Amino acid sequence: MTVFVYDAVRSPRGKGRPDGSLAGVAPPFLVSQLIDALRKRCGAESLADVQSLILGCVTQVGAQGGHVAMASRLVSGLPDRTAPLTVNNYCVSGLTAIAAAYRRIATGEIDLALAGGVECMSQVGFMTDGASFYTDMSLAERMGWAPVGVGADALAAAEGIGRADLDLFTLRSNRLAAAAWTEGRYEKRVIPIRDRQGNIALASDENIRDHGDGAKLADLPPVFEKVGAAGFDRIVSARRPELGIFEHAHTVAHCPPIADGAGLVLLGSREAGERWGLSPVAKIVALAETASDHVLQLTAGFSAMELVLKRANSTLADMDAIEFMEAFAVTPVKFERDYAPDMSKVNIHGGHLAMGHPMGATGAILFGALLDALDRLDGARGVVAATGGVGVGAAAVIERV
Repeated sequence: MTVFVYDAVRSPRGKGRPDGSLAGVAPPFLVSQLIDALRKRCGAESLADVQSLILGCVTQVGAQGGHVAMASRLVSGLPDRTAPLTVNNYCVSGLTAIAAAYRRIATGEIDLALAGGVECMSQVGFMTDGASFYTDMSLAERMGWAPVGVGADALAAAEGIGRADLDLFTLRSNRLAAAAWTEGRYEKRVIPIRDRQGNIALASDENIRDHGDGAKLADLPPVFEKVGAAGFDRIVSARRPELGIFEHAHTVAHCPPIADGAGLVLLGSREAGERWGLSPVAKIVALAETASDHVLQLTAGFSAMELVLKRANSTLADMDAIEFMEAFAVTPVKFERDYAPDMSKVNIHGGHLAMGHPMGATGAILFGALLDALDRLDGARGVVAATGGVGVGAAAVIERV
C-alpha cells in the first residue's frame, strides 16, 4: 500500500538553555500547538480520525517523562482512541517514528497517523536520564562507549578531516540558514509558538550565528578535550588502536546547538486522504534504519542512505534534493568528500550546525525540510539521512506528488 504525506509542520528551534525562548513551553504543549496548526490546515475532522500518534523523544525523564506522546494527545484534545507511542532511537528518533507510522499504514493496521518528535533540552538536559555507563568507567570500557562528541573527534581523526574543513562547512550552514529565513523559505511549515499567556514566544530559529568571514573560528578551542582526557580517549583508542593519541578537532561552532523543538508529519493511505479531502504533497518510496560502528558512532547515516537508495532503485545522482543531517561538522564534510554530491541540492536552506538539534524531533524536522527543498528546486525525488550517537542511522526517499 502506498503511504502518502499530507502535511508536515515544525516549531522554530529555540536555544536549549534556561534563557531560551521556548524554555517556558512544556513539551506536550509544544506538540499540541503543532496539532492545532494541522487542524486548521487539514480540517478538524481529519485530525479527529488520526489513529496513532508516534513521537520520538530521547531523554524521557522530568518534563519529558510520563509517556510524552500520551501527554501530548491529552493536551491537544486528540480522541482517546488515538493510540500513542513514544520511541527513543537517539538522534534519529523522529525518522524512526515516521517509519513506525509508515509500517502501520502500509500493512493496513491503520490509515491515518501523526508521527514526529519533540525535545526540549532547556528543560531536560542532555544525558540527564543518567544511564549507568555515562559515569561507570568500567562499564563504559566494557561497552566501548564514549560521549558522542569524543566519537565525532575520533571520526575526524580517522578520516583525516581537519579544522579548516569543519570551519568551511559550519560557515556554509549558517549562511544558508540566515538567507533562507531572510527569503521566507521557512514560513510554509514553521509554526510560531505561543506561551501560556497566548503571546508569541518564538517565531523563527534563534540559534543561527553570524561568524563573519570565519577568521575567528580558527581561534576557538576544542570542546571535547577535557571529556576525552577523563578516560574516554583511552576507551576509544583501545578499540581503535590505529588512531593512537588522536587530536580533538571540534569546537563549539562545529557542534549543532542544543535546542528545543518539535516536528510532526501527517501520513495516511490514499483512502484516508479521499475520505477527508486531503491532497498529498508526497509519497514515501523507501525507508531504512541501520546501525554501524559504535565507537566512531556517526557513520550509520551513510549506511542508511546507501540502503534506502538501493531499496528505491535509485542513486544519489537521481535525487533532486538531499537533506543530510549535520550531526557535528565531520559528517557533512565526509559526505561531501566521499560521495561528491551536487552541493546545490544539499541542505539548501541550512542545517543543524546553524539551527540546532532538538534530538527526538530532528528526523521529523529534516523530513519537512526535504519537502521544502523539493518545492524550491521543483524536484521529483529526494532523500533525507540522519545519524545518531552510538552508531544509529535512518533515511527515507520520498517522491513529490
